[in-house]
Amino acid sequence: MSAVLCIALREARSFFRVPLGWVVIALYLFLTGVVFAERTLVPGEPASLRYLFSISGFLLLPVAPAISMRLFSDELRAGTIEPLLTAPVRDLEIVLGKFVGGVLFLLAILAPTLAHAAILVAVSDPQPDPGPIAAGYLSLVLLGGLYLAVGSFFSTLTASQTLAFLSTFLFLLVALLGTSDLVAAPPPTDRWLAAVAIGPRLADLGRGVIDTAHVVFFLSGTALFLALAHVSLQSRRWR
Repeated sequence: MSAVLCIALREARSFFRVPLGWVVIALYLFLTGVVFAERTLVPGEPASLRYLFSISGFLLLPVAPAISMRLFSDELRAGTIEPLLTAPVRDLEIVLGKFVGGVLFLLAILAPTLAHAAILVAVSDPQPDPGPIAAGYLSLVLLGGLYLAVGSFFSTLTASQTLAFLSTFLFLLVALLGTSDLVAAPPPTDRWLAAVAIGPRLADLGRGVIDTAHVVFFLSGTALFLALAHVSLQSRRWR
């Protein structure tokens, strides 16, 4: 556990030492700020961040791949992956450490958006229910963790950060659009797509409905892609 924490803190700090980290923070705050100003601060509308949380699947779409693309690709490009793999840490600890580092940076990105909730409380009468807001932020953490796990897997496959970003972005985009209402799939495919759809789960959490099935879905998906990243990293020892 100490190795995981050490790697995680090293990874999280590294984001603040490169321009990319600040660009990602600015990008996400810009996107959420536009949505908050245009769709939340509307006179006569209920005081709620529900819309912001419901489209978070698309708001995090360019952000999460930008975080995860350098987790392993940068090590592969710089040739520092070999010393890391020969260090007295297990491959699983490396994967978990880098993933947790990405999650810590994601939390740093999400923290300033609490100002949106504070503004909403200050200008609204009656004030918004804190339950849906808390559940909405839970959905952001769960969704961000899943996106970062997907990105971690693709980052282990290539030394190119650009390719890792595009692979993750396109995979997540296809997953979001393919399971949305925009796709009219024939039965029983429609039921399979509905079972793995992210949008309805985000909508439920944005309304304050914390269903354990939704939480298990996100955690299971995260664990699956972290396991794939682990296998991909281990395969480098076999070459």
